Amino acid sequence: MSRKPVYWLGSSLRDLREFPAGARRRAGQYLELVQNGIEPIDFKPMPMVGSGAYELRIRGEGAYRVFYVVKFAEAIYVLHAFQRKTRRTERLDLEIGAKRYRELIKRRPGF
Repeated sequence: MSRKPVYWLGSSLRDLREFPAGARRRAGQYLELVQNGIEPIDFKPMPMVGSGAYELRIRGEGAYRVFYVVKFAEAIYVLHAFQRKTRRTERLDLEIGAKRYRELIKRRPGF
């Protein structure tokens, strides 16, 4: 299996770069696993964001999250990266992820 490229949507790359160094490194490690077809250590499906969307959960220096889609053959798409500040994911973060998912579906190659 070949390694899938990662495409960053919206401000997701800039937002991830604002994570503390340890959280950034862990997010990179998890995304590298996903690129190689391996499930990351801490993730969960996010159907409320979109079909085939997942959330990477990064813990340690706070709670950080990365929404991504891996179901397409051509690439992994990172939808949103953010710090979770409450016990539940904020509605705004879910809406950002879902909006970027819808935009992705509209503009994907071949559609």
